[in-house]
Amino acid sequence: LGGHFVAGHVDTTGRVTEVLQLSGSWNLGVAFDPGFDKFVIPVGSICIDGVSLTVAEKRRGWLKVAVIPHTWANTTLSQLRSNDQVNLEFDLLGKYILNYVEGTNQGGLTLDKLKDSGFA
Repeated sequence: LGGHFVAGHVDTTGRVTEVLQLSGSWNLGVAFDPGFDKFVIPVGSICIDGVSLTVAEKRRGWLKVAVIPHTWANTTLSQLRSNDQVNLEFDLLGKYILNYVEGTNQGGLTLDKLKDSGFA
């Protein structure tokens, strides 16, 4: 298994802010709506245009990924230029965990729930 679980559902779109070739890799910078910041985890997973990648850096409404030569050569990422629009899908497991912790379907995570489940 390479990469992370991807559902193919676009969470939002972003805009490429930089495409930088380095020695042996490429950096892609992507700006997006800061309302999605909570889904971006440094060294966590993100899917850009259907490609599973690792977040190298995170700022408010912006992230950077490092792309290895194999991925660069075998995906459409090499065609991206500054200001191109990209599809973003945030980590599926992270979204499930955040949904549970924020309690959007469960009434919220409480100390009592943790105790009842044997975690506290």
